[in-house]
Amino acid sequence: MEPQNQTFVLQFLLLGFTDDAELQSLIFSLFLFIYLVTILGNLLIILCISFESHLHIPMYFFLSNLSFNDIGLSTATVIKMLVNIQANDQSITYTGCITQLFFVLGFAYFENFLLTVMAYDRYAAICHPLRYNIIMNPNLCVLLSLISLFISIMDSLMHTLMVQRLSFCRVVEIPHFFCELDQVIQLSCSDTVVDNIVLFVATCVFGGVPFCGIIYSYYHIVSTVLKIASLEGKYKAFSTCGSHLSVVSLFYGAGSMVYISSAISASPGKSAVASVMYSVLPQMMNPIIYSLRNKDMKVAIRNLLSRIISFE
Repeated sequence: MEPQNQTFVLQFLLLGFTDDAELQSLIFSLFLFIYLVTILGNLLIILCISFESHLHIPMYFFLSNLSFNDIGLSTATVIKMLVNIQANDQSITYTGCITQLFFVLGFAYFENFLLTVMAYDRYAAICHPLRYNIIMNPNLCVLLSLISLFISIMDSLMHTLMVQRLSFCRVVEIPHFFCELDQVIQLSCSDTVVDNIVLFVATCVFGGVPFCGIIYSYYHIVSTVLKIASLEGKYKAFSTCGSHLSVVSLFYGAGSMVYISSAISASPGKSAVASVMYSVLPQMMNPIIYSLRNKDMKVAIRNLLSRIISFE
């Protein structure tokens, strides 16, 4: 098939998981449930942090940022799929695909950086407790969030602009439930060597370096905690990291599954299922993890619910 310039491509097709009508209904119900739980859970976290003054500390400031980001990432990936299933229409416009690509990348990179900043916060709290308030001052917290957001937007914009350089065949079928960068690049009729190199380098730099930062932070955290004499002191120190470690394991573990799945199997369907593990499920699980494992959040949720009940 003769390639043509992308300006003539009016729409792509998101093939999703299956063409079976009954399974489509099941998938719609499942993802609608996941999306609603994600939105409500993260909104609950944000409201609790906003209304509870004792939660106005760096750790919960970054957690509220993470909750906002999780709402954004889940919305960017799930909403279009739900609309397409409901309308029995697999199409997404070229502009819509590029826009979705930009937001998914931006939110994914921002989550990556936020988890790294949260690890640094735990490092400062445990390894330098006497200087914690000086190190993690409000100005630094805001600056770290803004820098993380800026880098995420710039990196997302870079990939998006590079995709816009590509040409596509007349019919572009994306074997996925959203416009994922790797899938879009593979479907191009252009030479994608430069795009693949940039994607690999960006993944190593903006994904690998922050992950190494998390490992470095927890190496010093574990070293410091092991020097604490009492078991109670060790447990208290580790308990402040438990929720963050769970979220980090879920996010990076899920992301690793996607790349391992892509390397082992060439099946597009399996790749789409694997992508759910980093683009949908972690965003739903994060508020559950923090509300179940964090004593302060449990108290804040009870207080918020009491306020709502008394208001009614």
